[in-house]
Amino acid sequence: MAQARACAERVIVLPRHIPAGVSTVGEALAQARRMQNVTPITGQAILAHVLGQGRARLLARPEAPLPRGQSTEFAALLERAAQGEPLAYLTGEREFCGLVFTVTPDVLIPRPETEMLVDVAVQWAEQRHKAAPHIADVGTGSGAIAVTVAARLPQVCITAVDVSPAALDVARHNASRHGVGKRTVFMQGSLLEDTPGPFDAILANLPYIPTETLQTLDVSRWEPSLALDGGPDGLDLIRVLVRQAVTRLLPGGLLALEIQYDQGPPVSSLCRDAFPDAITAIKRDLAGLDRVVCVEVPADRA
Repeated sequence: MAQARACAERVIVLPRHIPAGVSTVGEALAQARRMQNVTPITGQAILAHVLGQGRARLLARPEAPLPRGQSTEFAALLERAAQGEPLAYLTGEREFCGLVFTVTPDVLIPRPETEMLVDVAVQWAEQRHKAAPHIADVGTGSGAIAVTVAARLPQVCITAVDVSPAALDVARHNASRHGVGKRTVFMQGSLLEDTPGPFDAILANLPYIPTETLQTLDVSRWEPSLALDGGPDGLDLIRVLVRQAVTRLLPGGLLALEIQYDQGPPVSSLCRDAFPDAITAIKRDLAGLDRVVCVEVPADRA
């Protein structure tokens, strides 16, 4: 698996802040609390990962011994955390929509705001009452969207597309992990260029951060630029996908796109130009920010 290869190839950074004498859970957590840029919760999560047990058990038994090998592993991960590396890459996992997903540096870390895209797709599918809708997840990355939709809708078939072979390896693993691999087809390609469809729904969380903006963000240090960089205005790939969707969506279909908070008007305009007879709407997230643009194609579309 990609995760195993990534771990094997990663050079372990020798810790500078944790002394070799740490021998109990309590001592390890105390040392973590004294490190800059590491929160107590992060220290607990890393140690729980190393020991393969829950945080509650750690806190309940601070006197529990910490073998030397696990102490060394904990120290190395803690050092990487102090340098700013995201916790999900340190533990190799991230929760999304109540499911735990494997993640590696080859994929974007799933974020809570993307859960809205899943909710939109599930609500649409449940209202359609179609026996077996065919849904495309374009730019699948870790497979979080595709796998969660398939888990929530046992009748759907999913085509998950990504340009990165390494990302597809992670997505396949996650589909198998959550028991939806038999209903998910994985395809390598640029958007829908080699995926003719047609589809009942097309979902996409494409790169949408403008290039200049991305260069100022800390996220660019750790997560793949392939999954973040949306070009000069952040809309390069979104423009292409909207054009492709015109010939890939079935009558009555749904196009749902995650966007940056300020991209609602321009993306809606792109969609209205491409689908003049459809209903285009912007969905806002819990913070009140534009988050998903939805296009619902009429059922009697020619």
